[in-house]
Amino acid sequence: MAMQPHLFIQRSLRAVAPALCVAVPLLAAAQPQPPQRPAVPRLQAASAVKAVPPQTALPFKLRVVGGLAGVTQYTQLEAPFWSQELSRLSGGRFSADIVPFDRAGVPGMEMLRLLQLGVVPFGTTLMSSLSAQYPQYTAADLPGLNPSISALRTTVTAFRPYLEKALRDEHGIEPLAIYTYPAQVVFCKRPMARLSDLAGRRIRVSSAAQADFITAVGGIPVLTSFAQMRGSLESQESECAVTGSMSGNTVGLHTMTSHLYPMPLTWGLAIFGANQAAWQALPADLRALLRAELPKLEAAIWDSADRETADGIACSTGQPECRGGSRGSMTLVPVSAQDERRRKELFASTVLPRWLRRCTVRCADVWTRTIGPVHGIPAPPQP
Repeated sequence: MAMQPHLFIQRSLRAVAPALCVAVPLLAAAQPQPPQRPAVPRLQAASAVKAVPPQTALPFKLRVVGGLAGVTQYTQLEAPFWSQELSRLSGGRFSADIVPFDRAGVPGMEMLRLLQLGVVPFGTTLMSSLSAQYPQYTAADLPGLNPSISALRTTVTAFRPYLEKALRDEHGIEPLAIYTYPAQVVFCKRPMARLSDLAGRRIRVSSAAQADFITAVGGIPVLTSFAQMRGSLESQESECAVTGSMSGNTVGLHTMTSHLYPMPLTWGLAIFGANQAAWQALPADLRALLRAELPKLEAAIWDSADRETADGIACSTGQPECRGGSRGSMTLVPVSAQDERRRKELFASTVLPRWLRRCTVRCADVWTRTIGPVHGIPAPPQP
């Protein structure tokens, strides 16, 4: 039967002290449990010692909080890896229970803190959820920065050393993988023909940085979680939504909206990491196995995101290339060269400067040492 880490996590959110208490059973659940031995009569003790075979290694089970429920990254890659592949790769010595974070009672903005406390020993943090508390960690997926997955790979390669060191040194978190979701594109209820047509529309966004981009276009950002996105469209609170091309199809946005604008505003990066104490408490061979296998899982997730970006668009617009989603009949709005120029202008003039203003930890220096040089985008002077 699957473990229910949310029963512990929900209690932890009430106060820090209860959270620390909750960490104990969560971490204890990752320890091997010795089997109960039957009592041995005293007269038979000597002969019984000789009869007992050498004890084999006990199975070791982890508890993992994964990514978003119901999307390919979780259902076809994360969940099978932890619930099936880990046991197969270790010959049954190691296994894990996994639950998606949005069904574990964990607000996204709390995940980094819960990892740091050890309440969640192994967990996935959406980078967009860090926009308010830790904007410095969100630089790699700022809206308008990465128009393709190849650009995103270049960005993450440049930013990763800084991010990993900061997580270790400042939060006590061992970074183990960086995942990405398919491109975040725009689904709209009313017709549109170009980027500027978003002006005046109420548009669902998932982060402060996405809100910066939409505001710069002239739109009205509506900050809404993924789970509440459909309800926001149904209630007319929003009339467009920025979300993954395939996840939008999976939750049925192609039945609620008419026009799809495929410019990747962001991608949806996520950090998978472990509390350092929990990580160090693992058997050495389990740590070695995860070090070897998690990069393969990361690569598979990135390849899937690339495929699903195209497939989500093809399915929602009813193209014959549709493979993994539900076929819709949306109108595909082409991204013109003028729109591409506008994207670059909005990033340089609005998104990057506003991100730098939200940062309080020398973010201009971080940008200059990591992402800026690989894209040829200098940090603007700050007032």
